[in-house]
Amino acid sequence: MRWTNVSPKNRHYRHDIGWIPPSCRHGMMAVHESGRYGAPMQSFFKLLATGIVAILLVACRTGTSSSTPADEAEGGVRYGQLRFHPCTLSGPYSGGNVSAQCARLDVPENRDAPEGRHISLHIAWLPATSDGAETEDPVFFLAGGPGQAASSSWPTIDAAFANVRRQRHVILVDQRGTGLSHPLGCGDTSEDANAETGGDTFEQVIAATKRCAAQLDADPRHYTTTDAVADLDQVRAALGAATINLVGVSYGTRVVQQYAMRHPQRVRTMTLDGIVPNTLILGSEDARNLDRALGLQFLFCEQTPSCKEAFGDDLRGQLRTLMTRLSEHPVDAKFRDPNTGELRHDTVTTEHIIVLTRMFSYVPQAAALLPLVLREADRDRYDPLLALSSMIEQQMNDQIVLGMQLSVICAEDADQLKEDPAADRYVIGNQTIRLLKAQCSVWPAGERPADFHTPLVADIPALLLSGELDPVTPPDYGDQVAAHLSQGRHLVLQWQGHGSFNTGCVPRLLGQFLETADARALDASCLDSLSYVPPFITFNGWDP
Repeated sequence: MRWTNVSPKNRHYRHDIGWIPPSCRHGMMAVHESGRYGAPMQSFFKLLATGIVAILLVACRTGTSSSTPADEAEGGVRYGQLRFHPCTLSGPYSGGNVSAQCARLDVPENRDAPEGRHISLHIAWLPATSDGAETEDPVFFLAGGPGQAASSSWPTIDAAFANVRRQRHVILVDQRGTGLSHPLGCGDTSEDANAETGGDTFEQVIAATKRCAAQLDADPRHYTTTDAVADLDQVRAALGAATINLVGVSYGTRVVQQYAMRHPQRVRTMTLDGIVPNTLILGSEDARNLDRALGLQFLFCEQTPSCKEAFGDDLRGQLRTLMTRLSEHPVDAKFRDPNTGELRHDTVTTEHIIVLTRMFSYVPQAAALLPLVLREADRDRYDPLLALSSMIEQQMNDQIVLGMQLSVICAEDADQLKEDPAADRYVIGNQTIRLLKAQCSVWPAGERPADFHTPLVADIPALLLSGELDPVTPPDYGDQVAAHLSQGRHLVLQWQGHGSFNTGCVPRLLGQFLETADARALDASCLDSLSYVPPFITFNGWDP
């Protein structure tokens, strides 16, 4: 997900397999050519931006998670060995709050040195809503990223689990290094990096990464998926749950599989949405996966008469031409800041194109704008492109904790990253791999088990969900994982992108699966009603 021709100033280099909050699917209205957005449209793009973490990293920031205690006094409610107190869960642009019970649990930072430093895990408990009907096997939700916090991610999908929550408690553990569990966040070091390096992008990345690691009050080597799995089992034991139901989204599906490998007897069911196979090396296939998704989106547009008439029959060629032009001749342009309405100036580069193509590919409703925004840029009208890119840059640090992300990737994937000889023909190219390797060359890396990248082979009931147009975890990843799960079922949602929990009848299927633990018995014909979202012809919407 890294780009060429990146302006070093104030750019943020990140890698992600996170997902776009489902709440961003609501409400779209006209975008005026001046670059100003009507309030609903502006809100839409704020929500959209929270799930995009594919920007180049120069500075490390702390991802935010909010769990506001309502009562810190003694008392509270016990669940197993833990004492919980009322709290409110919220996240950036989640659109609402969720009432919960929160607790903390101390765990060793280094499990090989249990007498050494301890860190405190933040745990949220959402009690079952039907009094007296709750079961003894809670649901554990595992967020994406790596670097997202479960407690701040949950509000965007809470409604989708209404059926599940009738009879089951939901447990949210902010993975160590994220949210309120000793986050590995850093302040903005971009200006210092610029001063030290004289403006070389890769040197800036390395300098900022070193600075990030040096200022942490933590040993980054112990914030890996394997450490998180041990934490989860300690939480399970503290709650007194003999078995649990694991629900993971994106990177969280890696955590689910790793937990099931280490503690299969503790897992009643697994639900995987946006699947990351154990065999995947994070970052290695980003360019190819995005190219595949863009190809499908462009093909569907070219097969839609109104879209073909408006944008032609060679959208891929148009994108390539625009990228080449901006690569050779970046353009100074002005736009209206989508947050303040102030007139601003920026230099349009290929980075802006890459941010938008990747961002819009996550959600069909956003992808509907892609041909239009690219056409405007091709006609030297850059204000929509710049306004949207500005929105992303201003909001993206609210969701991902960089230090934790690097601790995961540098320990589990970086040493196996290899450049793809065919990547030069893709939008992203090999820049993701080059930058991750640069960062990990100076980041303190932990260790991974010898069998870490071995496929999970299990007879655990499993429901797997993929979006046909997913630009980061394509459906074939789900096929790979399902092939080794004797009680697994993989559902591919036509026309959909990354993240499916709030889509169509998926909430009902989730409830049924968690109740019966039988994915194969589900009647998934309701998913056939999902429809294609055609591209916008103008900023006022589709054809009248």
